[in-house]
Amino acid sequence: MKNVLCFGDSNTWGAQPVPSWDQIKRFELSQNWTGIAQQKLGADWNLITEGLPSRTTVIEDIVDGAHFSGISYLKPCLLSHTPLDHVVLMLGTNDFKRRFNLVAEDVAVGITRLIKEIKNSDTLAGGHSNILVICPPPLKVVGVFSTMFEGGDIKSQQLAPYIKEIAAAHGVSYLNAGEIIQSSDTDGIHLDADQHKILGEKVAEILTETSQP
Repeated sequence: MKNVLCFGDSNTWGAQPVPSWDQIKRFELSQNWTGIAQQKLGADWNLITEGLPSRTTVIEDIVDGAHFSGISYLKPCLLSHTPLDHVVLMLGTNDFKRRFNLVAEDVAVGITRLIKEIKNSDTLAGGHSNILVICPPPLKVVGVFSTMFEGGDIKSQQLAPYIKEIAAAHGVSYLNAGEIIQSSDTDGIHLDADQHKILGEKVAEILTETSQP
C-alpha cells in the first residue's frame, strides 16, 4: 500500500464553486480530485485528503485565524500520517487575498518553506523526489470573492514560473495546473466538477510515473 498525503486548501477539501455566501457546499469525495486520483490508482494506493478552506502557505491570517497557516500544521500532519510514500502539495491561492498584499514571488517563498519542511521531516519512505508541487490555476476576480481577491488575478498568473524554478532546485516533481484546468467562472477561486476530474487523473498519472523503481 502506497500512502499519499494531499495537502492543500479548499480545492483539496473539495469546495464547490460558491454562487453566494449562504451556499457553501462540498463535493462528494468521488467528485473531488483526490478521490478521482484514488479511483484511478486503485486499491494499492491510499490518498489522504488534508484540505482546509482558506489555508495559506505560511501566513497567520489575522482575520480568519492563525490556524490557517499551512506551515503551522504541516509537520504534525506529516508525522501523524507517517510513513508516507508521496506528498502532493497545492497551496498559494489564498495568499493572494487583498489583505495580505503579497506578490507572486512572496507566495513562492512560502511554497519553498513548505517544501523544506517536508524534506526535513524525514517522513517520506520514497525519498524527496516523491514530492509533487502543484501550482494552482490562476484565480479570477468574479463573484462573491471579487473584493477579497482584488488584484489577485494578475498576481496569480505570475506564480507558475517561480514554482517551476523552485521545484527544479529542490528536485521535486512539478505540475502547472493552469495548463490543464481553470478556476470556475462562478466564484473565480474553486474548481468545477469537470476540472476536478482532469486534475485528479493527471495527478494519478504523475504519481504512477514517479513511483516506478
